[in-house]
Amino acid sequence: MSCAPGKPCREGLLRRRALAALGLMALIFVALSAASFVDERGQVVPTAVAYAGFDAVEGKRVFQSYNCMGCHTIVGNGAYLGPDLTDLYAKVGPAWIEAFLPSAGSWPTSGAVRLKLQDAAVAADAGTDSIEAYLEKYPAAAERIARRGAHKTMMPNLPLSATEVGHLVAFLKYTSEMDTEGWPPTPRVDGLTFPQATPLPVLQQASLAPVAPTGPVASAQTQEALGAQLAEDNGCTACHSTGTDTLVGPGWGGLYGSASALADGSTVTADDAYISQSMLEPDARIVAGFEPGAMPSFAELIEPDQVEAIVAYIRSLGEQAP
Repeated sequence: MSCAPGKPCREGLLRRRALAALGLMALIFVALSAASFVDERGQVVPTAVAYAGFDAVEGKRVFQSYNCMGCHTIVGNGAYLGPDLTDLYAKVGPAWIEAFLPSAGSWPTSGAVRLKLQDAAVAADAGTDSIEAYLEKYPAAAERIARRGAHKTMMPNLPLSATEVGHLVAFLKYTSEMDTEGWPPTPRVDGLTFPQATPLPVLQQASLAPVAPTGPVASAQTQEALGAQLAEDNGCTACHSTGTDTLVGPGWGGLYGSASALADGSTVTADDAYISQSMLEPDARIVAGFEPGAMPSFAELIEPDQVEAIVAYIRSLGEQAP
């Protein structure tokens, strides 16, 4: 571009201004880039987050491989079919997530969370092995248990291994510790009257009592009815259907009296002794097609008479002739 003869020429001035502005923006960019690497910013990094020996970076890979952002938002990215997961760990704690992920088709009960607290690593990260203290520390877990426990969810059961679950919990712990500068925003519900906007007084009624009464079975209840209640309270129906469908574990419909091939090549009949042992020592005899470690032991959570009640309930769902 050149100036017309006899007219003021500002081309040089404008060029210098443009170069100065470009230089200023370049300096700002370099300064902000350098600041992002300064430790004093206090931003957490994945390698600094520990959860029971599992890796947050690997957890992100698991999160992406199952396309979790197709339904959930995390750190401002994703979809809105499911809840935002950015600070889920801080709200509900590790035991609730550990109870939910392997059998996401139904919400965890207090018994399922209590079962996860039997794991020393989970209890150490949660800061307690007591269900009462846990629900007090994580009131959002208490709210979910009181309002949704044992009900069905819209989320399918995913074929997550125990290792993948651990990595995912580590990743969710990392995102909970990030400085997200206000994300996710807190919904404003002032003046709204529909039920979803009404705070629920569930923290006062959250189940902090033992999952089920111990001692002799009350005469007012049949064993089958008590067994059905115990199965629901302890989260059994999250992994076992009452029909023949296989969820995380085998269905209970018609299970009693049936013969199953074990991983070691032998065969076992699903009688009282075998079903009882499966609850107390789940890895003692593994059915072919299922992995050891998938089911935790209930030995410390239920009494012998409660085991008998659950077996009676399974028997009531259909018995096959030996």
